[in-house]
Amino acid sequence: MPQPNVREPDNISPTSDATPASPETIESISDFNFGEATAAVFDDMLDRSIPAYRELQRMIGELAATFAEPGTRVYDLGCSTGITLETLAGAIQVPVEFVGLDYSSAMLERAHERLSELIESGRLTLQEADLNAGVEMENASVVVLNLTLQFVRPLRRDLLIGDINRGMNPNGCLILVEKVLGNDSLFNRTFIRLYYEMKRRNGYSETDIAHKREALENVLIPYRLDENMELLNRNGFNQTDIFFKWYNFCGTIGVKGP
Repeated sequence: MPQPNVREPDNISPTSDATPASPETIESISDFNFGEATAAVFDDMLDRSIPAYRELQRMIGELAATFAEPGTRVYDLGCSTGITLETLAGAIQVPVEFVGLDYSSAMLERAHERLSELIESGRLTLQEADLNAGVEMENASVVVLNLTLQFVRPLRRDLLIGDINRGMNPNGCLILVEKVLGNDSLFNRTFIRLYYEMKRRNGYSETDIAHKREALENVLIPYRLDENMELLNRNGFNQTDIFFKWYNFCGTIGVKGP
C-alpha cells in the first residue's frame, strides 16, 4: 500500500505581534494529551477554538442522516466527550447502532455521562481503542473522523482509512474534518494568523495560544487538503468533495463505491 509523503509541518510563527513564551513557560509545557485535565475543559475548548463549531456539528448531522441506512452502524472515531455522537443521534431518524471509539478513558467517562440514556437503551456502545493500530468495524454506513485523523501518526493513516473502507457498506460515507496546511507558505501564515485572531476574540490570551502551540507541536500533524483527498481516493473512497472550509479547517466527505 502506498504511503503519503511524510514531512514535518512548517514551523510557522504566524503571529508577529504575539508575545513569545518565556523559557520557564516552555520548559513547563508537556506534549498535548487527552487525559483528565483536557477532558475537564474539552467542551469549552471546542466552542472557543473551532471556527463555526456548532454549524459544523449541524452539517455533520445532516450529512450522516443522508447516508445512514436502517440496521447499520454509525461510528464516531475519536469520539472524545460524545458531542458528535449526541449530534448524530439527534439527526439520524432511522434505526442504527452507534459506536464511539477513543483511546482516552477520561474522555470516554465523560461521554458515558453525556450519553447514558443511549447506552442504557442499547443504541450506543463506547470502546477504548488506539486508532494508530487500525480499527475493526463492520456494517458501517457512516463513519466520522472529526478532528481526529490529524492525531494519528502519518505512517498509520493509510492503515486506518483502509480499515474503515473495508468495514463500510457500499455507498457508505466517511466524514472527515481536519486542520489542513495550505499549498503555499504565504497562505499558511495568513490562515494561521487569522485563526489565532479568532482565538483572541474568544478570550484566549497570548500565553494561552503559545502554550497550546508548543504542546501540539509534533502531536497534531496536518496534511494539505489535496493529500487528504488522495488518502481517501487510494483507499477506496471513489467520490469525494469539500463540504466545509474556513481558512485552515476543512471538512471533506468520501463515499465508497457500490
